[in-house]
Amino acid sequence: MYKDYKAHRPPPPDDLIPQFPLIRDAVRAFEIPCIEKSGYEADDLIATYARIACEAGATATIVSSDKDLMQLVNECVIMYDTMKDVRIGVPEVIEKFGVPPAKVIEVQALIGDFNGQCAGRPRYGVKTAAQLIGEFGDLETLLKRAGEIKQDKRRQTLLDNAEAARISKKLVTLDDKVPLEVPVENLGVREPDYRALIAFPQGDGIQNTDATCGR
Repeated sequence: MYKDYKAHRPPPPDDLIPQFPLIRDAVRAFEIPCIEKSGYEADDLIATYARIACEAGATATIVSSDKDLMQLVNECVIMYDTMKDVRIGVPEVIEKFGVPPAKVIEVQALIGDFNGQCAGRPRYGVKTAAQLIGEFGDLETLLKRAGEIKQDKRRQTLLDNAEAARISKKLVTLDDKVPLEVPVENLGVREPDYRALIAFPQGDGIQNTDATCGR
């Protein structure tokens, strides 16, 4: 869709690459599902599981501070930022973006994404983008009614970068319809595999000063 998507990101450090299989083995030893799917980003899997949880009448907590995931926040989905020890609900999303979670992607399309290197233009500030979306409702309506924008520079910036804004919106919109190989019913909390936990650090050459595990 966009050939420069995250193209600026450097490859992972050499000493990080061998850790990928280790973290998979570690979470499996704790009986925590380790889910991956080729062709999809983790955020898409999270979006899909969160949707299914809501439809089933459950609640979901997304452990992350990633702003792209804030579009998923609603009455049954919250986020938890472990670094700041804060919960992110609808009020916190509105405080950050100036709009409810359902409108976050509309604002992001106008702000642009410097970290993810989305198309990014027209790159309004959060306050301006939220004001425009609050007034016009969504990106397409805003583009159709661009002539109503009173500020000449603001109007021309939008018109000059209309297609880039559309691409940016597509790139930040999460896919919540991923075909899942692991059903949500399999994600229940289980007792850790204590034998695997004891064997894991020893088997992978990791120094472990306390090899006891138990309840």
